[in-house]
Amino acid sequence: MQLRMSTRTVDGVLVVDCSGRVVFGEESASLRDNVKKLLTGTPKVVLNLRDVNYIDSGGLGTLVSLFTTARNAGGALKLSSLTQRVDDLLQVTKLVTIFEVFENEQAAVQSFKSGVAA
Repeated sequence: MQLRMSTRTVDGVLVVDCSGRVVFGEESASLRDNVKKLLTGTPKVVLNLRDVNYIDSGGLGTLVSLFTTARNAGGALKLSSLTQRVDDLLQVTKLVTIFEVFENEQAAVQSFKSGVAA
């Protein structure tokens, strides 16, 4: 299944809903390009990964790149609603220690308000 994305703003935070696979190639490039464009306007981003069923090493690299880009823009990129498979992958790769991960989108958006920085 190809990666599909939609964006919306919730309380001044950009939420990117992703569904499908985040894999090396067109999917990763599309995610990276879309989010980088959006970061120029809103450096606070939540990636809602509720409907992402697979991420490969290229996809992980894209997430790390976006995390760094957001931080360099004075903002943050946070992850929400991970599937068990994606959560396990972040645990195994130890990337869970890098990203702020939230159980749901509301908690991730709220974390920006409470002054918790990445």
